[in-house]
Amino acid sequence: MKKILVLVCSILVAAACTPQPAGNNTTSNANAAREAKSAMPSEADLTAKEKAAWDAFKRKDADAFKKLLASEYIEVLDSGTHDTASSLEGMKDFELSDVSFSDWKMTTIDKDAAILTYSVTVKGKYKGEALPVGPYREASAYVNRNGEWLAIYYQETVAKNAPPPPAPSPTTNKTPATSPAAKPAETGSDPIANEKIVWDLFRSRNYDGFAALLAPEFVEVESNAVLEKAAAVKGVQTFDASQFQLGDWKSVKFDAAAALVTYTVTSSGPHAEKEYHSTIWVNRDGKWLGLFHQGTPAATPTPKK
Repeated sequence: MKKILVLVCSILVAAACTPQPAGNNTTSNANAAREAKSAMPSEADLTAKEKAAWDAFKRKDADAFKKLLASEYIEVLDSGTHDTASSLEGMKDFELSDVSFSDWKMTTIDKDAAILTYSVTVKGKYKGEALPVGPYREASAYVNRNGEWLAIYYQETVAKNAPPPPAPSPTTNKTPATSPAAKPAETGSDPIANEKIVWDLFRSRNYDGFAALLAPEFVEVESNAVLEKAAAVKGVQTFDASQFQLGDWKSVKFDAAAALVTYTVTSSGPHAEKEYHSTIWVNRDGKWLGLFHQGTPAATPTPKK
């Protein structure tokens, strides 16, 4: 009997010490799969996701479209800012027959977020009326949510030819007599507060201060151009920021190191114009900087018949 017990114990010890086949380690396999899904996707991966979203929208497949979106999803069009529910509702009014893409570019926001920019032309109808073909300038941000990369932000701006530069005038060429620019307020994790700091810098014409709040890879998308940092800083020097009012502030947190702010910009005067603006702010080595900005002019109301 003792010999039998010794034999059984020896077998148990040997079994415990024997390496288990890799196929049995289901926990390790699951972790590896989750890490693979969480890894930063390639530009091709995100492009495929974006095309899938367009295809679902074209087919009016609300369920397939919604599965590609984060719960905080927000989109900015010339009709305003929309959440998932209003986007799905608007899907019913579109009849898209053809969509063509070009100029794809992916920019990393951080390890859990990235943004795609691209151009698109379309053929179709909206509420029975023919859609402008375009081209349209597009932006779509994706975030990692529990291993799934989902769209959290989308914006569309119809491309237009750049207007001629304004004629020189004493007003535009005059440099205001001011004391040395005060140090701008510190940016932080609140994107709304950060954007207000930027507009304060515009109003005080502190363009060096503005430049200091932009990431080196900053990109601005407008109807008339896509601008890198240097051109964007130069461009804001051509308008009088005091003539604009800001409102309808909204913010969306991408993750601990990135957030989005959207708002309206309305000009003063009898022919007031309205635009929808968005900025992505990121934490770079402890300092919050603007990484991406896009402006979309509001659609002109259709005259009542």
